[in-house]
Amino acid sequence: MGAALAIGSLLLTASDTSSESQTWKERRMEMVTSQIESRGIKDHEVLEAMRNVKRHELVPESVQQWAYEDRPLPIGEQQTISQPYIVALMSELLQVQAGEKILEIGTGSGYQAAILAEMRLKVFTIEIVKSLGLRAQSDLARIGYPDINVKIGDGYQGWPQEAPFDGIVITAAPPSLPEPLIAQLKVGGRLVVPVGVAQQDLTVYTKRSDGSMHKETIIPVRFVPMTGEAQLKR
Repeated sequence: MGAALAIGSLLLTASDTSSESQTWKERRMEMVTSQIESRGIKDHEVLEAMRNVKRHELVPESVQQWAYEDRPLPIGEQQTISQPYIVALMSELLQVQAGEKILEIGTGSGYQAAILAEMRLKVFTIEIVKSLGLRAQSDLARIGYPDINVKIGDGYQGWPQEAPFDGIVITAAPPSLPEPLIAQLKVGGRLVVPVGVAQQDLTVYTKRSDGSMHKETIIPVRFVPMTGEAQLKR
């Protein structure tokens, strides 16, 4: 029998997570209602994806009890998984359609990638920390997303062999927009990224027909720094 997790007056065991328990599902539905819809997320595909992806299956067992709360969670290797609202917001800001091709920089636990896949997008994701990338790849396949393309490496240079992309999302904060990614974004595509060092802003860049990028600042955020080549740009 798995280790027990106390949730209020309820008791969940690790074995409950392998086959979806009603309690996990109810908590996920409540998360979407109270944290996502109530804060203005309206995209139907995003909301349905948030209802369907089992976030508790993509975090360490030690923090599963908080999987559907409005908070980031540690996933090991000094990395975190963003709070559900931020994942929903970044997914909505991409403004993409089913069947389009998306690049994610910073796989982490695989949760953002799973949300995008649930939105019927073709997902390519890069993780610089090998142990996290391999675990995410395994977990994503286990819970039903074997078609997500996971690559281990530095995401600063993107994935040129698979470019161009309809949208790009970066889930760690570079000090400035990574220039190599501009060339890999289709005209009209959007790049969603938290930018900054001491102070970060969630920012949307939209590629114009002349190759320049229109910038829109959304909200202040706090993400772990983007590592690898991005650190040389500080």
